[in-house]
Amino acid sequence: MRQLLLASLFALSSTAFAAEPLYVVKSVELNQPVDVVWKKVSDFGDLGAWHPAVAKTEIVAGKNNSVGAKRVLTLKDGGKVNETLTAYNPKQKSYGYKITDGVLPVNDYASTVSVHSNGDGKSVVVWESHFLPKAPADEKAASDAIKGVYDGGLNQLKTLFQ
Repeated sequence: MRQLLLASLFALSSTAFAAEPLYVVKSVELNQPVDVVWKKVSDFGDLGAWHPAVAKTEIVAGKNNSVGAKRVLTLKDGGKVNETLTAYNPKQKSYGYKITDGVLPVNDYASTVSVHSNGDGKSVVVWESHFLPKAPADEKAASDAIKGVYDGGLNQLKTLFQ
């Protein structure tokens, strides 16, 4: 009986830790100074200001741009994504957030958006994350979905800052 119990516990623990996180990193260079770009992307309460898939951003708990703030994104197709701000550093021009629930095929999603100077009045926006696929999505479907989200937002920034 003891061996059966130990074997069951080992099987459960090995499957619980079997999945490795997936990583996505995307960036875009913009012909605008870092302060101008940061002003556009830094508002946790208005992702729709620069992401074309977002119809509405609503802060539902906490204070905008303060760690712990919760937002609900309503996508143009009607889907919803719930997110929590986990870090906000205006000096370093970066913030972090996690998805707590939503239509994207990911679990344990944590992300950082940062803006960096690239000299001569140019800047680079970096959007990166790690996550696990949400069943029934596979790794490719989860990665492709996040890459699509990032491409949509970063391409829109390029259009806004031509």
